[in-house]
Amino acid sequence: MSKRQFKAESKKLLDLMVNSIYTNKDIFLRELISNANDALDKLYYESLTNKKLKVDKKKLKITLDIDKDKRLLTIEDNGIGMNKEELAENLGTIAKSGSLAFKEALEKNDKVNIIGQFGVGFYSSFMVADQVTVESKKAGDSEAYCWISKGADGYEITESDKEDYGTKITLHIKEGTKEEDFDKYLEEFKIQSLIKKYSDYISYPITMFTYDEEKKEKTESDPINHMIPLWKKNKKKIKEEEYNNFYQEKFFDYTKPLKVIHTSAEGLVSYDALLFIPANPPYDFYTKEYKKGLELYSDGVLIMDKCEDLLPDYLGFVKGVVDSPDLSLNISREILQQSRQLKMIAKNIEKKIVKELTDMLADDRDTYEKFFKTFGMNIKYGVYDNFGAKKEELKDLLLFYSSKEKKNITLKEYVSKMDKEADTIYYACGETIDKIDLLPQVENLKEKKKEVLYLTDYIDEFVLKILEKYEDKKFVNIASNDFDLSSEEEKEALKKKNEEAKDMFTYMQKELGDEVAEIRFTNKLKKHPLCLTSEGNVSVEMQKVMSAMPNDQHIHAKVVLEINEDHPIANKLSELYKGDKEALKKYTKILYDEARLIEGLPVENPTELSNLVCEFLSK
Repeated sequence: MSKRQFKAESKKLLDLMVNSIYTNKDIFLRELISNANDALDKLYYESLTNKKLKVDKKKLKITLDIDKDKRLLTIEDNGIGMNKEELAENLGTIAKSGSLAFKEALEKNDKVNIIGQFGVGFYSSFMVADQVTVESKKAGDSEAYCWISKGADGYEITESDKEDYGTKITLHIKEGTKEEDFDKYLEEFKIQSLIKKYSDYISYPITMFTYDEEKKEKTESDPINHMIPLWKKNKKKIKEEEYNNFYQEKFFDYTKPLKVIHTSAEGLVSYDALLFIPANPPYDFYTKEYKKGLELYSDGVLIMDKCEDLLPDYLGFVKGVVDSPDLSLNISREILQQSRQLKMIAKNIEKKIVKELTDMLADDRDTYEKFFKTFGMNIKYGVYDNFGAKKEELKDLLLFYSSKEKKNITLKEYVSKMDKEADTIYYACGETIDKIDLLPQVENLKEKKKEVLYLTDYIDEFVLKILEKYEDKKFVNIASNDFDLSSEEEKEALKKKNEEAKDMFTYMQKELGDEVAEIRFTNKLKKHPLCLTSEGNVSVEMQKVMSAMPNDQHIHAKVVLEINEDHPIANKLSELYKGDKEALKKYTKILYDEARLIEGLPVENPTELSNLVCEFLSK
């Protein structure tokens, strides 16, 4: 029979496959096995209405064989098969769903991964084979046919002596090169590993002829694939041990997951999902190499190892699988990334995870505390990210250390203990709980029986700023100018005292230049001599965070040096202003540096500070 030509677009694609520069060549086996699975399905369902077809579903299977000497890899099924016309139609053209997208990509001349973007189905065979032979006999027909091609030059269809119905595809594997190792596709271990990775949940058994050393012959193996995935099983019949084993083997974690979420949905989009919250972060979680995402399946066939679109960034620690028959697929089984179905699944999964965390907080506080200790920063990031778009959904998952409770509490728990007329949630920032506990402002609040939230993560204050309020209660940093518990009489007395010392503070401020916005007396401190406070939207703690970022942002808080009006140092300053202004300059530098140290800020000139302190100690 004369050679037939592929249609124009098919020829372009085949030419790309033959001269493929793509790295993901492994998917050829997934595509061929998926096609075989489809053929088995078609036969079974047709037999339900066609009484002439007598099919025993238990005998339907897919079988692979390797002949290393002849460099042949064979994939065979006993499914519906194809007649002569179907061979030409199915193997001679690209499915219409992919034609336009493929053509548009070529016209754009973009360096896109055609495989990953549009799928290649049967054509992926030519990435690893220099000749492909397809022998097929349609169920119910008496004739069989053979389709053979070496690539873009065309194909031939001849009669075949194949006796049983079904399809047998034989690939002549390319010779290996320095750049490409094609020999691996003739290794049993490699082929079995690809089956386990991509086709483990194909609904029919996949067997393989392997060489038996004892018998010195090939024997057919037991099914390599599991066939029924764990997420398709009845939740009530799955033991905790099964979930744990699946998670540990699938995601290479030696510890049990902290939480298992097994869910499914039906309706506009149907899917099954099996999700895991790890007890510990993955080893590379805090590196640039880490990629979030869930394994994405379509009817048990792996589509993507890590589908990033299924998880928002703040839930990037979640592991698991999602399986849906409703994904928008084109000529093969590669997903259209921005499909409506995918977005709906992602939205539902996010809601489900947040609900499970909410339930965990309410019903299993100890486990939630463990979770928050490990992944609390992610939840805080979720509140802050995208200008607080998710803050309402996530605010009740936040935990902060309480000065009263001496443990983590929620914002709801803080507010539930407030007086009815109170309208302020107090907080303080610092590197550690112990350091915050020693802040002068904290001591004053604790004496007044006020509860203070201790913020120790760099993102904490940014989170409260984005929240703005919680149940109409405003957040106030006790190291800010907004914090004042004085009565009107006390405020008036302090104002008078500061006015009387105005000239002295102006003189002191000149010594510090732009370092401070103001120096003044305060009545907020009990026994401590001084502290730093801030005015405006940028606090001292926020300044620390932004200064540590590698973006050359020189953002400074508007800092105020506050001196305890009742401390002996206040009288000492007045004496120096009247009798020894040079000494007052030195005192000013020492006091400012001390205040910075209390706040955990660096001292610009430690040597100068040391010399000044020693000078006064020696007098």
